[in-house]
Amino acid sequence: MLTFRGKINVSLWLGLQLMVLPFDALATNIPEFHLTLENHLFFPAEIEVPANKKVKLIIYNKDDVAEEFDSFDLNREKMIFPKRKSTIYIGPLPPGEYHFFGEYNPNMATGKVVVKGGSNVN
Repeated sequence: MLTFRGKINVSLWLGLQLMVLPFDALATNIPEFHLTLENHLFFPAEIEVPANKKVKLIIYNKDDVAEEFDSFDLNREKMIFPKRKSTIYIGPLPPGEYHFFGEYNPNMATGKVVVKGGSNVN
């Protein structure tokens, strides 16, 4: 038999589970885009993403040293450790170009996110 305290704990647990479920379902619908950092360069240097949608940017650092992904346009800064992947969520964004760079190699590690409206995004 559940006590009053047990009923509250079960209710709280169930409520938390119901709150988390929609977020898990939404996370699977977020489009993913991939960047690779190799020899202090981002590949591809330009990616296209859909306008007005949150997107997941996965960056794999193939180099033997860390790099920091920086973008004033995207308001993002993220350390990317060597031989590891990092995830950055961006958007929703209006159409336009958003530049990024590697803080430790700002003249080499550069690129941009091109946000396009419509359904013709690669």
